[in-house]
Amino acid sequence: MRPYTLPFCLAFIAISPLLPSSTCLAQDAAVAASTVAEASKDSASQNNKAASDSATVDVMHELQSNAIKNQTATWGHWGHIPDRFSTWLSHSNRLIPMYTFGITLDSLREEGSVYTDPERLKKLYGSVPKDTVNPTATYFDQTDVYRLQKKAFEQGRKNIILVVFDGMDWQTTRAAAIYKAGKVNYETGRGNDLSFQNYRGAPTDFGFFCTSPQLSGAKFDVNSQVVLGGDRETTGGYDVARGGDYPWREQSNRDYLIGLDRSQPHTVTDSAASAVSMTTGVKTYNGSVNYTADGEHIVPIARELQPLGFKIGVVTSVPVSHATPAAAYANNVTRADYQDITRDLVGLRSASHREEALPGVDVLIGGGWGEGSGKAAAQGENFAKGNPFFHQEDLHAVDRENGGKYLVAQRHEGVPGREGLMKGAEQAAREGSRFIGFYGTKGGHLPFQTADGNFNPTFDAKGTEKYSPADIEENPTLADMTEAALMILEKSEKGFWLMVEAGDVDWANHANNLDNSIGAVLSGDAAFEVIVNWVDRQNAWDDTAIIVTSDHGHFLVIDDAEVIAAAGAAQAQNASAR
Repeated sequence: MRPYTLPFCLAFIAISPLLPSSTCLAQDAAVAASTVAEASKDSASQNNKAASDSATVDVMHELQSNAIKNQTATWGHWGHIPDRFSTWLSHSNRLIPMYTFGITLDSLREEGSVYTDPERLKKLYGSVPKDTVNPTATYFDQTDVYRLQKKAFEQGRKNIILVVFDGMDWQTTRAAAIYKAGKVNYETGRGNDLSFQNYRGAPTDFGFFCTSPQLSGAKFDVNSQVVLGGDRETTGGYDVARGGDYPWREQSNRDYLIGLDRSQPHTVTDSAASAVSMTTGVKTYNGSVNYTADGEHIVPIARELQPLGFKIGVVTSVPVSHATPAAAYANNVTRADYQDITRDLVGLRSASHREEALPGVDVLIGGGWGEGSGKAAAQGENFAKGNPFFHQEDLHAVDRENGGKYLVAQRHEGVPGREGLMKGAEQAAREGSRFIGFYGTKGGHLPFQTADGNFNPTFDAKGTEKYSPADIEENPTLADMTEAALMILEKSEKGFWLMVEAGDVDWANHANNLDNSIGAVLSGDAAFEVIVNWVDRQNAWDDTAIIVTSDHGHFLVIDDAEVIAAAGAAQAQNASAR
């Protein structure tokens, strides 16, 4: 969820194609296959990389590096131009998978897809989008994620957990699963090899949905929190003839899914509108944080449940006020008004709640620590110089040490991230306190995990991230954050609602970095394991519903899955040899 200026604008990068030699075209397959087949051979020499011991080569790191350097890769590409590696850095309208645990999709199937019914579509979008009615549609809509959470509550579930892998479409999921398995185990369907694909300790289901928003954007005044001119015909929709009826069965015209089909330019969602769909059941404009296109506040499910005694938790690997965590609780005309969004999250008066602050969430753990900014026009006149995501004075005001309601744990020099986080969470759980965990590195996010489990990203379409040993040591992982949140929320007698966001999947895919993307999916998968292990230990499946999904797709196209599988097999071989 990288910040940008609204209204939402898709980014198209046309990179002049290089004229690769046959050696370049064979490079990816060679580096993967040679490392697996015979680790003693110097496979790196075939890839213009000096290495004394090929058994320790990080093959996925090499594949990603070579793809960026050569702008071609046999294993795949990002975008709609097959012979260029990187031509699309933004989102897509791909159908998005969802996996449920403790609750099924039967109620949605019985009702039938909203895309089969013009009247229901009109209610959803405000008007019936062109070429969107499909009498045989089996795909759902993103707003059904909200309806599933409501259904879980109505069925008596006390623990409702929404896990969002931001930017993870079916293709991204498959790449991570193939890498983890070291072989290609599926071509269609739910898939296997990741924990959220394989887990069978509770009733589980699988489906997929459309993510297109109501509008591409809206005019607004961030200072007055007013939306201007919201009465417009919808620009969203989904044309199955152009997009495909299953995530793994897309049509050959790839322009449509990224909004470049001029004859049918259905709007591609951003992370704000898509998250609002999942937390409120309402379609809105790109950039909105729980505002309708008509300028009305929308109450997300967390705030519906909170007055009923539910504790509310929000966990993310990116800044706490980015679009997805924002949509869990806040109201704002723009996702870019980070400081005010955080004020809503922690129960301070904000631009959208001037007279009476929201109650605030009970647990907030995520990134944004250490950032600073002198100005931010998108945040309006009340922007305070300093941390743009969670201002120092606001953090000071809510800290229990200063009379606030939250016990605060944050990154400290020389303190291991997990240790500091767990110490604070244990105290908060013991004392029944609210809790904030505030961490991160440059950019506000946690260090990006790479496919091999380390934190050493190679260069990509956005540049190169470098971390000091302190950046890694002083930050917890997403799994640690999830464990800490559950430790506190489990004390609630009435139950809890928890969002966990693996936000770095989106950042990796924006950068066209498969090494980071796989690492981010595996990091989120580890957080999922923490959740189901907690439910198993508590013997709480009768009280728990988990939805694992994404807010939108990107546009990774896998051309040769065997190369990715070989890279994963090589990594497993390297790990076993240590």
